[in-house]
Amino acid sequence: MAATHRAAVLGSPIGHSLSPRLHNAAYRALGLDDWSYDRFEIDEAALPGFLERLGPEWAGLSLTMPLKRAVIPLLDEITDTAASVEAVNTVVFREDGKRVGDNTDIPGLIAALQERGVEKVESAAILGAGATACSALACLRDLGLAEVTVAVRDPGRAGLLREVAGRLGTAVTLAAFTALAGPWRLLISTLPAGAADPWAGLITSAAGSGGPRTVLDVVYRPWPTLLAASAERAGDTVVSGFEFLVQQAGPQVELMTGRRPAPLDAMRTAGLTELQC
Repeated sequence: MAATHRAAVLGSPIGHSLSPRLHNAAYRALGLDDWSYDRFEIDEAALPGFLERLGPEWAGLSLTMPLKRAVIPLLDEITDTAASVEAVNTVVFREDGKRVGDNTDIPGLIAALQERGVEKVESAAILGAGATACSALACLRDLGLAEVTVAVRDPGRAGLLREVAGRLGTAVTLAAFTALAGPWRLLISTLPAGAADPWAGLITSAAGSGGPRTVLDVVYRPWPTLLAASAERAGDTVVSGFEFLVQQAGPQVELMTGRRPAPLDAMRTAGLTELQC
C-alpha cells in the first residue's frame, strides 16, 4: 500500500539515525500501513526550502542537530515546553496547515531516567551547552534541582543556555571538563559521539564518594561510549542513549499519529535488532 501519511527525521549528519526503524515499527504495531517514515540529510541552509516543498501528505518531522533552534523561525507556533528551552525536536503539521513545534526530549530524558529508578536527584552535572543540554536543564528542574553544574569547552558559547536557565529558575555553574565540580549524583552527557572521550575517566572519578551515581549518555552508536564504559567500571548506573531515543520517539509517534499509547516495546525491539546487525 502506498504511503498516504509521511514523516521523517532531519539533521546533519543523519545516516546513523535509528529513528526510521523506531517509527516504522510503531506504525506497523499500530496498524498504520499507509504511514512511512524516512530520513533526510538537511542542514540549516537547506531547511527552509525543504519545508516549503512538503505536500499535504506530511504529518510531522523529527529534528536533530543542528536544526532544533534553526527551525523555530520557520514555524507558526511552538508549545510552551519548546519555548521554555528554545529547542524544537518535533514538528507536527496540523490539518489547518499550521506547523507546530514541540519538544519531546524533556519528557524523554525524564522517562529514561525513571526507567532506571531515578525519580529525584540531589546534585547533577551536564556535559555540553547546546539544545539538548537546555532540555536536560528542564529535565533536572522537573526532577527537583534548582542548581546544576554544566561542563563546557567554550564558556563564551553558553549564553543561550544561561538564558534558558534563568527562564527555568535554575542556577548554572559553568566548569571546565578538567575541573568538573562534584559531588554529582547524576551526570547527563549531551555531547556528540566521541566528544567526551578525552575526559571520560576523569569525569567519572571526579565526584568522589557519597552514594550511588547515574550517568546518562545521549549517544547510542557506537555503544558503549568511553564515558559509559568508564562509568560502569566505577560502579555507576548507566542509562543508554538508545533508551532516551526510544522514550523521546514515543511521544513523537503519539503527536504525529494521534494514537496513544505509543508501542514502546515494539519500537525498542526494532531498534535493538538494528543495533545488533
